[in-house]
Amino acid sequence: MTTAWGAPVLARFPEDPRDRLRAWDASDEYLLGHLDREEVPLDGTVVVVGDRWGALVTALAAYRPTQITDSWLGQEATRANLARAGVEPGTVPLLTTQDPPPDRIDVLLVRVPKSLALLEDQLLRLAPAVHAGTVVVGTGMVKEIHTSTLNLFERIIGPTRTSLAEKKARLILCTPDPALVRPATSWPYSYRLPDGIGTVSGRTVVNHAGVFCADRLDIGTRFFLRHLPGPPSDRPGPRVVDLGCGNGVVGTAVALADPRAEVLFVDESFQAVASARATYRANEVPGHAEFRVGDGLTGVPDSSVDLVLNNPPFHSHHATGDATAWRMFTGALRALRPGGELRVVGNRHLGYHVKLRRLFGNSEVVASDRKFVVLRAVKR
Repeated sequence: MTTAWGAPVLARFPEDPRDRLRAWDASDEYLLGHLDREEVPLDGTVVVVGDRWGALVTALAAYRPTQITDSWLGQEATRANLARAGVEPGTVPLLTTQDPPPDRIDVLLVRVPKSLALLEDQLLRLAPAVHAGTVVVGTGMVKEIHTSTLNLFERIIGPTRTSLAEKKARLILCTPDPALVRPATSWPYSYRLPDGIGTVSGRTVVNHAGVFCADRLDIGTRFFLRHLPGPPSDRPGPRVVDLGCGNGVVGTAVALADPRAEVLFVDESFQAVASARATYRANEVPGHAEFRVGDGLTGVPDSSVDLVLNNPPFHSHHATGDATAWRMFTGALRALRPGGELRVVGNRHLGYHVKLRRLFGNSEVVASDRKFVVLRAVKR
């Protein structure tokens, strides 16, 4: 990526030579070009929110910007890209959306996220550190910036306008208003689950901003909850993984059904894992649970798991494809003990049964309706 501060070599994470997707796009270039053209002073505290793969903080590393992200994969990409650019570890503070933000912000750069709720939550958390002289610039592709996006900036930070489009990207230019009375955050948000979905019927779910379907139970998970297996009865402490756990309702259902189960909740979203932990605790679930932010089953010992439950995401940072699902299935095959089971829910048209047969040598339909299918594959 060519910028006024150099031409860093950038990659997504995990790095794959077959991956043709860039680690930056026109909105990153537009924002960096604007900072250069407008000679925005960067000698104060610079905060970058939602930097997808670290392109912005890597380009601006000389100014020691603080990155705030909800993505573990994005954070790891940033570490790798900074190292590739010769930046010493620790030079650029890498925070998560669950960490306290800086007390003062002089330049706030916002890469607009897919979730409007996450944007609202982050702006409300950051607004107290913004002052009248803070330079606030948002960026995103035209399709990512809507009237509701601009309204959030206007309501939480101050008067807002947009730039002309450039290469299908647009900037959000916001002038902080210290006198603005801001609303209180509504996150995390809790609700009661409906009846008829097994052990979690009537239980509480807690969602932090940005988690998929944070204000209601999505129909895919509802269908999955009706078709969960019981943990193996022949093992004293079955190990179960809620892979891509989201708010943790699936793993919580298993833990409620069998207090012997040791459940690992794992997701690459810091907001999701915080939600899963909160959901588990809100229901006072007996037994043992572990909560981990990371890349799927990386770090889980081979042949150590009895059951993996998975609702794979079809979107990753606006890119669509099955690469994430394939990594999840491959990781499950490695982590499962012989005889262990992977159970998956997905839209029928995604054809996960083909991938499972290729990997496991078997795939069985447990249940299906007009939209979803629940599949099981057993490690031989």
